[in-house]
Amino acid sequence: MNLPMHKLGKLDRMETASVDELRHEQLQRLRWSVWHAYTNVPHYRKAFDAIGLKPMDINSLEDIARIPFTGKDDLRENYPFNMFAVPMKKVVRVHASSGTTGKPTVVGYTQSDIETWADIVARSIRAGGGSAGDKIHIAY
Repeated sequence: MNLPMHKLGKLDRMETASVDELRHEQLQRLRWSVWHAYTNVPHYRKAFDAIGLKPMDINSLEDIARIPFTGKDDLRENYPFNMFAVPMKKVVRVHASSGTTGKPTVVGYTQSDIETWADIVARSIRAGGGSAGDKIHIAY
């Protein structure tokens, strides 16, 4: 992953937003995520329909409690790619578990997902006092 070191010195607008602005943004993103999953992943459409939840029913952040959890069994039952909410041509990286306890679990990432992850890592480094030019060792 190429960490966007140029972003370490810049504050994201959400880092300085008011609580009301954050909650508004969170609600908009939650609504979009539920709509996107419902529209693009048959598993989620079935799960939401089973409890009578439609994307337009998300009216507050508290509504997140109505959304069913996704567990490893769901991922395994939809192996390998049936939980992807984008066309395969948009998936640029795939991570999979070893499958030692059953079928592997597979997660796909778009370029946008990878860039978002890089931004989150940069923000975390900045929050910990890091700055451009610092060396980071990721050990696992």
